[in-house]
Amino acid sequence: MSTSPIPAAKPIIGDEEREAVDRVLRSGMIAQGPEVAAFEQEFSAELVAGRACVAVNSGTSGLHLGLLAAGVGPGDEVIVPSFTFAATANSVALTGATPVFADIEPRHFCLDPAAVEAAVTERTVGIMPVHLYGHPADLTALGDIAQRHGLKIFEDAAQAHAATWKGAPVGSFGTFAMFSLYPTKNMTSGEGGMVSTDDPEVERRLRLLRNQGMLRQYENELVGVNNRMTDIHAAIGRVQLTKLAGWTKQRQENAAFLDANLDGVVVPPVSEHATHVYHQYTVRVPGDRDGFAAALRDEHGVGCGVYYPIPNHRLPSFGRDLDLPETEKAAAEVISLPVHPSLSAGDLERIVTAVNTLAKAGA
Repeated sequence: MSTSPIPAAKPIIGDEEREAVDRVLRSGMIAQGPEVAAFEQEFSAELVAGRACVAVNSGTSGLHLGLLAAGVGPGDEVIVPSFTFAATANSVALTGATPVFADIEPRHFCLDPAAVEAAVTERTVGIMPVHLYGHPADLTALGDIAQRHGLKIFEDAAQAHAATWKGAPVGSFGTFAMFSLYPTKNMTSGEGGMVSTDDPEVERRLRLLRNQGMLRQYENELVGVNNRMTDIHAAIGRVQLTKLAGWTKQRQENAAFLDANLDGVVVPPVSEHATHVYHQYTVRVPGDRDGFAAALRDEHGVGCGVYYPIPNHRLPSFGRDLDLPETEKAAAEVISLPVHPSLSAGDLERIVTAVNTLAKAGA
């Protein structure tokens, strides 16, 4: 059995991706061109039930431009989780609006609908659930809250490509949804993001905003930015999209193996309404989580990650004194274990042995 370190995440780039990049380089069309347009159409058909898709240069750009396109700005509030990557709240702040941090529910690490309802004020314009680790937030309950209060849903689906809620794909619920295409995501374009929407005006504004406010050259309709995706990145993404279903199935099978064999840690439950795509396989470790993670890496060669050790509301960029008990508990207990498709059966057995040994020892 191999004893080389098991990486926590591993982008899978093959000959098909290299050939796609070479095709673009030979074509001479490098910037936002036919590959981007094709990628948008294919992503729409494969992942978001035919909703319009707009490609951008990063997931963060997708959130930022999506909010701007939806009309969010100074004086507005958007309810977000604190237990997530900082880009969620950053994107709200970058519009001039205020991110309002709400607590999570403890089972799936997503926004707690009751906490969201309690956070609604007369300035609230939207709710931004994060489908954290690849498990959808409760879009039914959050949608009901949004409807009662006249709010919009903005989906942060950065980690949730091909996840579903009640049979419908994430990315097909909100005014817009953003998918990240960063190298460690379940599929990548090298770097990039994709925004889906069923609102023609939001789509039009997204296309304007990403390209200096232009749909036609030099006819700038509004103040925009350069957040375009290149054809090089789109070509990679198109190949990766064809492999996503197989990779997702392998992640789910790897997660099922860990579910069945891990002891001494709390494995991630899955809602009966959800399809989990396991961007991260995240367990809870009661006790010394940081010591446990260090021992996994240093003594057993098992890569792992802590996503996220500092809740957003306590980051220096926000610095808010809030009572979010489930958020704080998760930040102190979570460890994400490898389930990426490149793992071998031996790797999975090593992960189980390492975790169970440390749990039994009380590490």
